[in-house]
Amino acid sequence: MSSASGVRASSDWAVKKLNFDLKAAAEERLLQLHEIEEFRNHSYENAKLYKEQTKNWHDKVLLKREFEPGQQVLLFNSRLRLFPGKLKYRWSGPFTVVKVHPYGAIELSCQDGQTFQVNGQRLKHYFGNEVQNMENVVLNEPA
Repeated sequence: MSSASGVRASSDWAVKKLNFDLKAAAEERLLQLHEIEEFRNHSYENAKLYKEQTKNWHDKVLLKREFEPGQQVLLFNSRLRLFPGKLKYRWSGPFTVVKVHPYGAIELSCQDGQTFQVNGQRLKHYFGNEVQNMENVVLNEPA
């Protein structure tokens, strides 16, 4: 069945349904097309609202971290799956920040001198080399 015969069959059905009145059938078809257009516009608006809400939620979850060249950072290993080494530490490093690019890209260098770029959301600050002043507190038994 060709597309032309399919259109003719559907228009014939509309004419028969409206008692062979071509003008009424044309008006009915036009109303149906307008309903489809309204439905399409409504679904477009709903999709737009959904995308905006999802983006707002995602942006709210993101953490704002500021990195500067020379800082030490740890890199999250997202490729580590559940079962092979499930107790394995997921953060690797430390790496040194070489350059901070706009929109969250960070260029890192390894200890062997290789550089690579990663998303800044996969990084966290590394404070392992900094020595903190620790204060000992002696707790006595209650009397």
